[in-house]
Amino acid sequence: MSNEIRVPALGESITEATIAQWYKKPGDAVSVDEPLCELETDKVTIEVPAHVAGVLSEIIAKEGETVEVGALLASIGEGQGAVAPAVEAPPEPAPAPVAAPAPEPAPVATPVEAAEASASLSAATQDLSPAARRVVEEHGLAPQMIAGTGKDGRITKEDAMQAAQSGTATPSSAKAASASAAAPAASPAVAATGLEERVKMTRLRKTIASRLKESQNTAAQLTTFNEVDMSALMALRSEYKDLFEKKYGVRLGFMGFFVRACVTALREIPAVNAEISGDEIIYKKYVNMGVAVGTEKGLVVPVVRNVQDMGLAEIEQAIGNYGRKARDGQLAINDLQGGTFTISNGGVYGSLMSTPILNMPQSGILGMHKIQQRPMAVNGEVVVRPMMYLALSYDHRIVDGKEAVTFLVRVKECLETPERLLLDI
Repeated sequence: MSNEIRVPALGESITEATIAQWYKKPGDAVSVDEPLCELETDKVTIEVPAHVAGVLSEIIAKEGETVEVGALLASIGEGQGAVAPAVEAPPEPAPAPVAAPAPEPAPVATPVEAAEASASLSAATQDLSPAARRVVEEHGLAPQMIAGTGKDGRITKEDAMQAAQSGTATPSSAKAASASAAAPAASPAVAATGLEERVKMTRLRKTIASRLKESQNTAAQLTTFNEVDMSALMALRSEYKDLFEKKYGVRLGFMGFFVRACVTALREIPAVNAEISGDEIIYKKYVNMGVAVGTEKGLVVPVVRNVQDMGLAEIEQAIGNYGRKARDGQLAINDLQGGTFTISNGGVYGSLMSTPILNMPQSGILGMHKIQQRPMAVNGEVVVRPMMYLALSYDHRIVDGKEAVTFLVRVKECLETPERLLLDI
């Protein structure tokens, strides 16, 4: 008797996914809820767990294949599974003789020998992820000589790259076969130095590229700038951050204040919280705040819903939870949908100023940047203040210039005088 593993429901409007990698191979034992493979959609990556214990008897869909919701991925049979054989350590090289005659030129591999070596490498790399396999094949590495640091000891792309740089996993026969096979396809300089690498775009990266370009082509995008003196906000945070964390169990950051400031400004300028649908404008009477988060696989924008009804502690807790889920790859489809306005913080990477691109169909996105000490004229005197540039990109089809500037000024006022947030003015 076997149990079928199928592609689970992926969320609203998501109908297919790509198999990024398999964590198990046929014959391996699996336990209940143990991840079997990773699926990559155009928004997030998710793991498919085993719903029963047993042995992975067959893999139907291979790595790199595109599968639809409900498609058969694999089957699990009864049993305890085979124990993975231990990888034998490579034999130690014999000591070099004290004196040796002049070395003869290395023999050139014949086409048959090169083909056999290439076939051997191909067989040894079947269990690798596509990215790791590509590095192994391009550099002629021996997979059995690479220590894997991934899940269940799998060899990651970074493991393969490190082995290639150190040269510890490149047998001479593999080098010869690799060089022989690569010579016709690449110039000698590139083949010898490895200055280029081709990596297939992930579904997430392709979707990001497509949507950003669609945003530029669709909206009449314009950006307005202002700067905010962070002195008062930094002093407030410094004074109360310990009490805040002790009471609410979460750190008091700047993002909560920025979210609350945007809510105040959106109430006054509702066009920035609207979207175009056909020949109509939809004005939202709620604020679902998207907070852009950078991950290893690309930019994702989890959405904190109904922030207009939340306090600072609730906002910080929600943002913290999403940040952890994003880093662990645990974001669900629903976490990324329904946003009405977005905040992007390039300052955490050192950005001083930028023009963020709209997250369609939203009509506004606020860009935060690096806090930098700068000389400012205050009451006729030059003083040094911690300053931050703010950027509001907006859809000029909905938002007029006056509204955009007024919105950004309101955000600035709320941040420079945080008591306005407490008084809701």
